[in-house]
Amino acid sequence: MAAELHVEMVAADRSVWSGKATLVIARTTSGDIGVMPGHQPLLGVLESGPVTIRTSEGGTVVAAVHGGFISFSDDKLSVLAEIAELSDEIDVKRAERALERAKAEADAAAERRADVRLRAVAGVH
Repeated sequence: MAAELHVEMVAADRSVWSGKATLVIARTTSGDIGVMPGHQPLLGVLESGPVTIRTSEGGTVVAAVHGGFISFSDDKLSVLAEIAELSDEIDVKRAERALERAKAEADAAAERRADVRLRAVAGVH
């Protein structure tokens, strides 16, 4: 049996995803990080960006995450996000409209949120 880690992703308002994984990639204030089973314990502050989870079954789960924390210890990884949306929950047309509106209004924060949502749908980290 391959080594795996248990992943819990929660947002302020709900549990987003839970399961077994072989790799989790996230963007922190210190840069992008990949966590695999046996990784050193860590606690990091999340930047807005996609979080990519390679499941033990060979699938991929991608979520748009906006702020929060990531922690890892004893092969248990927690993503505690202010806001998190799985890629299949994102309305692409709505995100595209939000991106255009943010660009027109020169709202950098809104532009970043919309861009992250579209990158999560595309599976781009």
